[in-house]
Amino acid sequence: MRALVYRGPDDFSWDEVAEPELIDPTDAIVRVDATTICGTDLHILKGDLPETAADRILGHEAVGTVESIGAAVTRVKVGDHVLVSCVSACGSCTYCRIGQFGQCLGGGGWILGYKIDGTQAELVRVPFADTSTYPIPDGVDDESALMVSDILPTGYEVGVSNGNVRPGDTVAIVGAGPIGLSAVKAAKLFSPAHIVVIDLAQSRLELAKQFGADVMINSSNEDPLVAVASLTEDLGADVVIEAVGTPATFELCTRLVRPGGHVANIGVHGAPATLHLESLWSRDVTITTGLVDTSSIPTLLKLVTTGHLTPAQFVTHRFELNEMVEAYDVFSRAAETGALKVVLHRD
Repeated sequence: MRALVYRGPDDFSWDEVAEPELIDPTDAIVRVDATTICGTDLHILKGDLPETAADRILGHEAVGTVESIGAAVTRVKVGDHVLVSCVSACGSCTYCRIGQFGQCLGGGGWILGYKIDGTQAELVRVPFADTSTYPIPDGVDDESALMVSDILPTGYEVGVSNGNVRPGDTVAIVGAGPIGLSAVKAAKLFSPAHIVVIDLAQSRLELAKQFGADVMINSSNEDPLVAVASLTEDLGADVVIEAVGTPATFELCTRLVRPGGHVANIGVHGAPATLHLESLWSRDVTITTGLVDTSSIPTLLKLVTTGHLTPAQFVTHRFELNEMVEAYDVFSRAAETGALKVVLHRD
């Protein structure tokens, strides 16, 4: 089969590799019908996540068809059309039993495309298939389901849920990339008074409006601190969601939040960020971080079936699997290409 193989920082290729085999009795082999590229994959390529070994197949999101299963798999059958979660869950450890699959102690967590071979391939081995795949409901297309594998749960869980968004809140989201826009979609489910999106690119801000944002702030020519203060009678935002992953954007978030508010960090940080306790210590601010658990996938799939979420809106570019290198080029130059999510379909 062919797969996207990471060789080291800034070195990857679409290569012929051995097909995956069942290793553990809880495994399934899934034929990849559609996959996508995540911003985290770009972090790996830049060398920000040195835990990823050379010769690793990247990717952690997929929709596919089950081709074979291990002897202990009981809920998934050969031929099932499934969503492959970006996070694998053993289902029995302390964290999995309370739905914190991202912290799995039994060999799961975020491993696909990070610690084991991932989904940017024609076939993928999925560990813990019974608890790490989800049947795709009737009427949900592959592209919509694919967006529920990672970005929508991330915006919902790590941004909106961790940030404790409530009706009537002012929610400020720093960064209008795919994850920031997923936070917009998720925040709207809780009826905030204002959703404010801050970005440097006017094209991304225009997309944010299409996704449901109320106020768009271009920080290249407008001070977001002044804009948010004027909107909130100088209090600051109730919830601020960091969706970029740079020191400057994190520090901006801690300045935008009101006393007693929440800062929810989603962005993957490749460099240290300063925590200004000299100004934060007295303000009762809650700061959360997190890896997505994907425990919200069943809820989000239900919202897709009812039309409350329209995740196919994220897809801007489509390729065949064998055009993976071209898809990476387009996705990595999002500011030029306008790419939000690229989807790669089986040839």
